[in-house]
Amino acid sequence: MTNQEVKKQAAEQTETPPQGLDLTQKLAEAEQQVQQYKDLLLRKAAEFENYKKRVESESAVIVKFANEQLLLEILPIVDDLERSLKLSKEKKDFESFYKGIDLIYQKTVKLLADQGVAPMETVGKEFSVDFHDALMQVPKSDVPPHTILEEVEKGYTLNNKVLRHAKVIVSTAPMAEAEPSPNPGASSDHQQHATE
Repeated sequence: MTNQEVKKQAAEQTETPPQGLDLTQKLAEAEQQVQQYKDLLLRKAAEFENYKKRVESESAVIVKFANEQLLLEILPIVDDLERSLKLSKEKKDFESFYKGIDLIYQKTVKLLADQGVAPMETVGKEFSVDFHDALMQVPKSDVPPHTILEEVEKGYTLNNKVLRHAKVIVSTAPMAEAEPSPNPGASSDHQQHATE
């Protein structure tokens, strides 16, 4: 081996680091990166837990006070009822009392309508288990079967979803009167006994 070849080989060895050193460096970099990802993951997990607790807390407050506006709108109706009751004790005027109660009723119906609550129309309609509860069936020949004859308790919908089923009385077909029908077997038996 010539002197030049030895120098060249020595130069190549100094330019490329030993393979073991390269792997150690890569391993150290990978471990550092794993640690960074681990720290990031722990931070994100902690942030998510804090977010979850905050949302649960806010949700609890929202649920607790969800009906606040509705209740504020009901309070004037309660005030009107209290005034009507107080006046009815002082003045025994039924007509005034009735008009006051009717006004309160109209206010209540308007409040319910503003909230999306609507009464169901039932009398004369066909019975449906989706909207009605049948309390009784009455045989009727002048109306088709399963027709609602009377509303015992009004049903309501909330934004087209049943809030409360209507309690109703429903028609059924009248029972056919029992007609005496000759029993062929019985008559022949009767004739046989008579001839014996």
